[in-house]
Amino acid sequence: MQNLDTIAALATPSGRSAIAVIRVSGVLVPQLVENVFKTRKLQPRTATVANYHSVNNLRLDNVVYTYYKGPASYTGEDSLEINCHGNPLIVNAILLDLTTRGCRMAEPGEFTKLAFINGKLDLTQAEAVRETIHATSERALQVAQKQLSGSIGEKIHRCLSQLISVIAHLEAYIDFPEEDLPDENSDGPIHTLSTLLLQLDEMIATSQYEALLKDGIRTVIMGEPNAGKSSLLNALLGKDRALVSDEPGTTRDYLEDQIHIGPYLFRIIDTAGIRQHTGTIERLGIQKTIQQLDLADLIIWVVDTTNPHPTLPHEILKKLSNKPTILVQNKCDIQSDLPVTPTLAVHGQSVQLSALTGKGVDVLRKALENMVKQELDGIGPDTIVISARHAAALKDAQHAIEQALFILKNGQPTELAATELRICMESIGRITGKIDNEQVLDELFSSFCIGK
Repeated sequence: MQNLDTIAALATPSGRSAIAVIRVSGVLVPQLVENVFKTRKLQPRTATVANYHSVNNLRLDNVVYTYYKGPASYTGEDSLEINCHGNPLIVNAILLDLTTRGCRMAEPGEFTKLAFINGKLDLTQAEAVRETIHATSERALQVAQKQLSGSIGEKIHRCLSQLISVIAHLEAYIDFPEEDLPDENSDGPIHTLSTLLLQLDEMIATSQYEALLKDGIRTVIMGEPNAGKSSLLNALLGKDRALVSDEPGTTRDYLEDQIHIGPYLFRIIDTAGIRQHTGTIERLGIQKTIQQLDLADLIIWVVDTTNPHPTLPHEILKKLSNKPTILVQNKCDIQSDLPVTPTLAVHGQSVQLSALTGKGVDVLRKALENMVKQELDGIGPDTIVISARHAAALKDAQHAIEQALFILKNGQPTELAATELRICMESIGRITGKIDNEQVLDELFSSFCIGK
């Protein structure tokens, strides 16, 4: 059914700017071009300089407009982009005039929603539009742009094709038992479904990287009081974010900030110092430090090379052994004869630096980048990383395939296996937002000589 609404919206951020872009989509677009710009020539995909005339024939601005004839447009409908001067007075005047002419203001995301409804994007691409806009690191942007190109949809389509082939095979024997078909053999479907199960496993495994790419690598700085944790935070950020004092226990709560190192976003968290025999408030701060260690993706353990090396509680050492850890030997600008003990040296990488002078901070940055590269091994610009929503749908699909395999391997009725695979197809179809049952029929009738 044709959408009779025509929507309009500002596509650039509000406020003053050199240029503002207003987008319009819907059935009124050809009429708007004719009436607003006083022309009968609709030249698709041609940027044209013209005066914008209001419904009262007032000149609102000199603009550049581009007409897109549907379905060869972003939304699949006739569309219009107006580039006007970025004065809010001009923008508001044009939007008000468009509503006077019959347009309505678009809802958030409505242009992309129309693109999905009209088959210009699948659901994964629509989600990738949002991720491309909100990407906070170079690597996250690369992954979002890959998904925007349709990479997930293509992979899902290949999985569905294999699944549809098996469903068509099974249902042919169910629906047409009297026809001249080859002897039924479940070995082929079992092999295909087992292979598909592995493919789904590989995709689900990438979902663990989504939060790292989207929210950043949660990096916790820990150590004894006065080891230089807050100074290190300031050195990494290049600004005075944390209060630095010689008084032990100055940091009672954790501080958090963000920094880009290479193509990655790091969420750096400075925590309260860990030590014994502390007051009530400081103990609460230490408890928060322990909680942050549980949530950490990566740990920076700071030690003061001018003091005897600390003996950490077993609970803390266990957390360090289970997570990527970089040992930072701070205050290397001060002469010390104290050796690095083996206990400290074995925990991940070790970096010597001075948070006060900045010496060695670049080495730490490189070590952080390399450690993340190892953790995200195999996640490059071309890698498909699925979201939690995709993973949930694929897990449902996996469960259905496992049920179907059990049925086929144990000689139970084929109808039960076909039902499970239909459930699987619906689960996978939730990812792209498209479930085409007609494909099953097409596959069925093209694969067998039925009705001869």
